[in-house]
Amino acid sequence: MDMPVNAFKKALKEGKQQIGLWSTLCSSMGTEGIGSSGFDWVLLDTEHSPNELPGLVSQLQALKGGTATPIVRPAWNDAVLLKRVLDIGFQSVLIPFVQTPEEARKAVAATRYPPQGIRGVSTSARASNYGRVNDYLRKANDQICVLVQVETTEALARIGEIAAVDGVDGVFIGPSDLAASMGHLGNFQHPDVQKAISEAIKPIRAAGKAGGYLTGNEDEAKKRLAEGFQFVAVGTDFGLLVRNADALAKRFKG
Repeated sequence: MDMPVNAFKKALKEGKQQIGLWSTLCSSMGTEGIGSSGFDWVLLDTEHSPNELPGLVSQLQALKGGTATPIVRPAWNDAVLLKRVLDIGFQSVLIPFVQTPEEARKAVAATRYPPQGIRGVSTSARASNYGRVNDYLRKANDQICVLVQVETTEALARIGEIAAVDGVDGVFIGPSDLAASMGHLGNFQHPDVQKAISEAIKPIRAAGKAGGYLTGNEDEAKKRLAEGFQFVAVGTDFGLLVRNADALAKRFKG
């Protein structure tokens, strides 16, 4: 059996824009439903969602056969957490709260088998189809996509250095935490925050890496894509559910 190709990483390397959806419902049926909606990627969140490993396995199984490449956001930049999500089959990870180039290098190392990194070795993990993928241990490193999340003013000041780290495929700007770091808690639409986000894509692209973003505002999503952000999540599954449920209730309840 051949090594599965990471379609998301391949698309980033080819300069193609990738449209995604954030998934926070922690539901395999919900994930299955959105997996065939036509998105290029779906991110399964564990940082701000009560997603645990058994549920993630079910959601990965539900995404199989859909259009979307699964990405996971672990709760922290932790080698043990990364080892576990890689072993169950994720090839793309978004690491939260990366502040320095050193922390970015740590994240990359946790996703690579020795000698390139420190990922622990299992010969029968789900990622290798329980040992059936030919030469998995020697081929896996090349298919892992590492995205790091920049979400404070301190990290923003080092964004060019972070983006330049070998093995980092993309840099995601976290708008809500960035706004909080800039003194505008709960208001990432503040002009200063919006300006900082627009400026952030420049050093990312200068380093030859992809920029990422999340917004439920369609106009802002189009703006980010026009600015050169390459992977943009244009909503969340929970947001779609709540907004549409509220609107439906309002139409009948007034």
